[in-house]
Amino acid sequence: MNLLSILLQQQQGGGWSGMILILAMVVVFYFFMIRPQSKKQKEIKKAREALTKGDKVVTAGGIHGRIKDSDDATFMIEVAPGVTLKVDKGSIYPVAAEKEPVKK
Repeated sequence: MNLLSILLQQQQGGGWSGMILILAMVVVFYFFMIRPQSKKQKEIKKAREALTKGDKVVTAGGIHGRIKDSDDATFMIEVAPGVTLKVDKGSIYPVAAEKEPVKK
């Protein structure tokens, strides 16, 4: 056999195994990266929709405050007495409920 026929035989057999390997990598990426991220985004969206007046929130910039008013796309948050900011709903994250101090 010459070198050309050996190379042609190797190329013909490797096609399916390469496709199966690529498909397996796509499946692994989906289950370990894409799916958990989309679940987390849905949870954040649901938490934003549940926010009401008086809830404590944090903006994407790290500003803490309480919701004073809301409309379709924005929240008015009070960051200090008499100081309010108008913020996009996409940049708001709910703050976990504060724990009560442990009494000894």
